[in-house]
Amino acid sequence: MALRMSTPPDDVLAALIAREPLFHRTEFGTSRTDFERMIVEDFWETGASGRRYDRAFVLDELERRYAGGGYEDEWHCEGFRCRALGADTYLLTYTLHQGARVTRRMTLWRRDTDGWRAVYHQGTILQEDV
Repeated sequence: MALRMSTPPDDVLAALIAREPLFHRTEFGTSRTDFERMIVEDFWETGASGRRYDRAFVLDELERRYAGGGYEDEWHCEGFRCRALGADTYLLTYTLHQGARVTRRMTLWRRDTDGWRAVYHQGTILQEDV
């Protein structure tokens, strides 16, 4: 039996695009408490290196990164694609340009009573010939 996926409504796509790249949209907050609200309790991510990071590690790193208050980046996202995977659960993929470094990103999002929260995130470095 094949998994049936569907395209989400436009408002869902717009809401998720507004939240990416994950943890780099200051309008959603820059404190540890803000970041805790953005992700589920059992959140984890796989970095571009292939390493797996649990929620505690990610929160510690974000707290360190934003501690000085002046953290900024000039990244560009494009090629957003989104699929509904289940009730209020969506997979968002996109390409992220970080200067010369280009990665494909995916975030698994779930909408609950607290709003949108990330369940999983992954980055994969693109080879030059892709």
